Amino acid sequence: MAEHVVKLPDVGEGVAQAELVEWHVKPGDLVREDAVLASVMTDKATVEIPSPVEGEILSLGADIGDMVAVGSELIRLEVAGPGDALAAKDAQGSRSLSAKTVVNAEPAHRARDAGEPPPQPAPQSPARTVPWARRGGAPRLEGERPLATPAVRLRAREAGIDLRQVPGTGPAGRITHDDLDAFLAHGPATARTPDYQAKTSVIDVKVVGLRRKIAEKMTVANARIPHITYIEEIDVTALEQLRATLNGRKRPDQPKLTLLPFLMRATVRAITEQPGLNAHFDDEAGVLHQHAGVHIGIAAQTPAGLMVPVVRHAEARDLWGCAAEVNRLAQAAKAGTVTRDDLIGSTITVTSLGAMGGLASTPIINHPEVAILGVNKIMVRPIWDGSTFIPRKMMNLSSSFDHRVVDGWNAALFVQRIKVQLETPALIFMED
Repeated sequence: MAEHVVKLPDVGEGVAQAELVEWHVKPGDLVREDAVLASVMTDKATVEIPSPVEGEILSLGADIGDMVAVGSELIRLEVAGPGDALAAKDAQGSRSLSAKTVVNAEPAHRARDAGEPPPQPAPQSPARTVPWARRGGAPRLEGERPLATPAVRLRAREAGIDLRQVPGTGPAGRITHDDLDAFLAHGPATARTPDYQAKTSVIDVKVVGLRRKIAEKMTVANARIPHITYIEEIDVTALEQLRATLNGRKRPDQPKLTLLPFLMRATVRAITEQPGLNAHFDDEAGVLHQHAGVHIGIAAQTPAGLMVPVVRHAEARDLWGCAAEVNRLAQAAKAGTVTRDDLIGSTITVTSLGAMGGLASTPIINHPEVAILGVNKIMVRPIWDGSTFIPRKMMNLSSSFDHRVVDGWNAALFVQRIKVQLETPALIFMED
């Protein structure tokens, strides 16, 4: 028997280090060649690191959330055969390893090839001494698929366990081998906490992966950009009528129109009058980079966190073109197949929570952009028309601007220009 060290390979993109966001194995596990050992994150992409050999896991070289340098020890295995030959194979693998890359719209293991053989079930080992009553993670939403590695799923199937009943204590609520061991030993927790009982426990959740990237970006944006938020009420009754009519007459090859394509087209037209809002501000150089192309970032919530896919050159797309690209990017983000190129280069951002949008919001600008449009939910409100109250579909548009380069007056003009077009949607189709 010999030891074999797996080092973090060159994961591309010119990075010198990557963040360890997930272990797929633990000491004592038996793994096959090409089985996924760990997942690391570079920028907004997750890279799965496969095993170049078959063997038993001896030790792990880092903790979740650690920054691991390329070429440093990641994991150590016990393997059969001479160590020297395997070390040569490892050196070759470190140079030529082809790591699978997916974006964190879904946990990394879901993007694996369905035909890849799962790792061997782990041998039974003593569970960590964590009381079962304290193990429960965040409650799983109804219908949500439990997160677990293929090896854990295989053990659960063999034991006849429904993973939906097993609390997960791993990252993002992932079910681990220890969770299965505890479930087998104690069964599902059935005791209910008495009402009004004081709860004193504190759960420490390490912020890693995409969540940490989001936190870092929001910190930079909030610290460096003095925000001004402008909220305006918009009557979208006519727009909703037009949208319903167009959807009723659309061709089979045309996508369904939502509010977003209309807002995108209205934004493009408003930018022609105020190009300074379609820009990046380099505050260190004191330069405002105004872009001719309108690349609209669409903030989308995914199971792993907030992502901002980019609709490029919205100025060159009609309503259905905008709708088709929004649909493509939204589906790719949720499925974890969106590419890195789809997530960079936005010049202005639109954020919307749909029916959960609330009455108003104060969106944070996507640095280094200078403007963001926040869409709030549509509600039927009584509006006075001069003689009586009539029901109208109303929506608030909450928009934030970088007050260093955008005056309040210019922010108001921009939003008012969008308001006029949305309240009189025929203007969206008219040439200037």
